[in-house]
Amino acid sequence: MAFIRATGKHRRANRPARTTRNIAGIATLAAGGVVASVASPALAATDEARTHDTGLQRAVVLGDELANHVEAQADAQQAEAEAAAAKAKAEAVAKKQAEEARQRVEAARKAKERAAREAERKRLNTFVAPVADSYVSTSYKASSGLWSSGSHTGIDFHAASGTSVHAVGSGTVVEAGWGGAYGNNIVIKMNDGTYTQYGHLSSLGVSVGQRVTPGQQIGLSGSTGNTTGPHLHFEARTGADYGSDMDPVAYLRSHGVNA
Repeated sequence: MAFIRATGKHRRANRPARTTRNIAGIATLAAGGVVASVASPALAATDEARTHDTGLQRAVVLGDELANHVEAQADAQQAEAEAAAAKAKAEAVAKKQAEEARQRVEAARKAKERAAREAERKRLNTFVAPVADSYVSTSYKASSGLWSSGSHTGIDFHAASGTSVHAVGSGTVVEAGWGGAYGNNIVIKMNDGTYTQYGHLSSLGVSVGQRVTPGQQIGLSGSTGNTTGPHLHFEARTGADYGSDMDPVAYLRSHGVNA
């Protein structure tokens, strides 16, 4: 039997169609695990197989490249996240260390302030002798016609004229000026409510209402008033006025001063 071909040129399927069919065929064969020796004429053609193999290989290569790119991006993102976490941790550690250092400095400052306040408190509560490196030349209640009361209402400290006279403790000056037989004198109301007097001064260094502290110079010794020579007359009193005197030696010793 003879076959008669229609007149006209026979056209092969265009390339996109061939490629689509070829890929589908290869995929089917690969899924079945069979490589057939019998294939369509199009698959048998060397140029067609080469074209198909090249496209498949290109797809695999592109897939690998895409996977590598995605993996590289993931690695970069992870590294960036780890770096950010490390930076945040370092900043947190630095902040904590800075805060701890600040707290240590603040604690040291407060401790220093407390120590200074305590030292000042002790200093203000300390008593000293009214004249340094001296001694009592006339005792309390000594009898003599030199005093109108017939006895000594204070004690005399040996002191040359111009010797520095100090407040024995903290207090407020309530009298500073001429005191009759006491000459130039100063009376201080002490913080404990008692009073101290300093007489026969050659000069005054404080004024009424002024606050004084232990050891502060308040004047210079002399021989003003009723006296036979330069010295410091010192009295301890329960009140500001004459006649309220108490034993100055016992008073000073009760505050830690030997006289």
